[in-house]
Amino acid sequence: MDVSAETTPSVASGPAAGIVLVDKPAGATSHDMVERVRRERGQRAGHAGTLDPFATGLLLVLVGRATRLQRYFLPLPKTYRATARLGWRSTTGDPDGELSHTGAIPERLELPTGRVRQRVPMTSAVKVEGERLYRRAHRGETVETPEREVDVYRAELLRQEGDSAEFEIECSTGTYVRTLIETLGDAYCEQLRRIAVGPFRVESAGGEAERVAHGAAVPAADEAEGPLRLTSEGRLLAVARRRGAALRPEVVLA
Repeated sequence: MDVSAETTPSVASGPAAGIVLVDKPAGATSHDMVERVRRERGQRAGHAGTLDPFATGLLLVLVGRATRLQRYFLPLPKTYRATARLGWRSTTGDPDGELSHTGAIPERLELPTGRVRQRVPMTSAVKVEGERLYRRAHRGETVETPEREVDVYRAELLRQEGDSAEFEIECSTGTYVRTLIETLGDAYCEQLRRIAVGPFRVESAGGEAERVAHGAAVPAADEAEGPLRLTSEGRLLAVARRRGAALRPEVVLA
């Protein structure tokens, strides 16, 4: 989000803390986005779950003291919009691999749900024998990767047009969506967009300033109860107090 929460002079001073909701573009890494927030805020920052470079959508960046809360955000369920390209295969399950056209359109467009066992792909950041798998993959190596169990709560087919099918998938953390898409047979994940992490929605990324100006609440991750200054790009928007998991403006100034 583009709103920062800072303590007012009536509260012990300290660096601001909070959650930045970032809509990551394709091509950028999650590390790139965390570094950008770190530079803009001048504070330490960390993510609460990465996205592959080809993927877009919601990335939670924890700022300041909120980085201590990372372990609470990492297990939140994720919701994705995934576009499968049918009749094609990819060596990595995504558009960054070597693509081959088979022309075989899967007859059944049903993804597995419930408890699902997945093998970790070679493009993963998971470490095997002390080294991340994607580094081995970049060298052309192939090793036996571990398996893990994940939960797919919902996998809904939204549309199919020709060799393209779009799904909305709600799943547990650690789920490899491209691996789910590959269960269709001749298909790979052409586009992937994360639209939600727990209660946080990608539509909220970058829109908090306008909502605060209209007196709406925004998510909070600061230990302080308030009063807090809500600022955007150095401009004071409102004075707010924490109510549960939200910061609710009491006085709107912009």
